[in-house]
Amino acid sequence: MKTGERAQTPSLWRAPDLSFNWWPVFLRNLLVWRKLAIPSLVGNIAEPLMWLVAFGYGMGALVGKLTVNGEPVPYILFLASGSICMSAMNAASFEALYSAFSRMHVQKTWEGIMNTPVSLDSVLLAELLWAAFKALFTVTAILLVMLALSISHSPKLLVAWPVLLCVGVMFSAIALIFNALAKGYDFFTYYFTLVLTPQMFLSGVFFPREQLPPLVRAISDWLPLTNAVELVRPLFMDEWPQQALRHGGTLLATTVLAFWVALALTRRRFRA
Repeated sequence: MKTGERAQTPSLWRAPDLSFNWWPVFLRNLLVWRKLAIPSLVGNIAEPLMWLVAFGYGMGALVGKLTVNGEPVPYILFLASGSICMSAMNAASFEALYSAFSRMHVQKTWEGIMNTPVSLDSVLLAELLWAAFKALFTVTAILLVMLALSISHSPKLLVAWPVLLCVGVMFSAIALIFNALAKGYDFFTYYFTLVLTPQMFLSGVFFPREQLPPLVRAISDWLPLTNAVELVRPLFMDEWPQQALRHGGTLLATTVLAFWVALALTRRRFRA
C-alpha cells in the first residue's frame, strides 16, 4: 500500500503548473504594500544613492575617467550603470527572502491562499513577479534621479528599463531557492555574504573587471550580475551591448533553472 502511494506521488521536479491564478496573489501583495509604499521607496533608494554620491562624486574626482571598450567614460557614469543593476539585485533579493519568508512561514499567508483554487506553483510565480516588480519600482526611481543629475541622457535607457526588469526576475528566482531552504531569518545571512557580496565586487560595478586576476575574471564572466552589467552599461553610454545574445541567454537560462529549483524545493517543503 505504501509502495503504491509512493509511486503515485507527483515528482517534485515536474513541469510548473502555471496559470493566471498568480494575478490575485500579486494584487493582494500590491494592496498590502500600498500602505507602506513611501517608506519602502525611501529605504530602497537611499542606500544606492548614497553609494552613487559618495563614490561617484567623491572617488570620481580622484579617478577621473575610465576606459571602457576603448572609450573614456566618467567614473560616475561607470558607477551609475553598475550600481543600478546592483540595486535591482538587492531589491529583488530582499523581497523574495524576508518578505516572502514572512508570508510563507511566519504569517502562513501561503497556506491560506492555497485553500482556494490557487496552487503552490501559482503562489510562487506571484512571489517571483512581485519581487521583480518591487525591484523595477526601485530602479525606476533611481533612474529618474540619475536623469535629474544628468549622469546619462541616452535614449537607449528605454531599453535598459526592461533589461533591469529581467534582472529583477532572475535574482528573485535565485532568492526563492534560499527562501525554500530557510528555517529562520538568520539563514539569509549566508545568501547575502556568500552570493550577493562577491558579485558586488567581482561583476564590474565599482571597477573594471580587467583589473582582476585571470582566473577570478574567468569566474566572474559567468556571474549573473556580471551579465546584467554587461547589458546595461553600454546602454548608459548610448551604445549597444557586445555579445548581447550571450549575456541575455545567460540571464534567461539562470532564471529558468533557478525558478525550477526553487519550485521543487518549495514543493518539498510543503509536502513535508
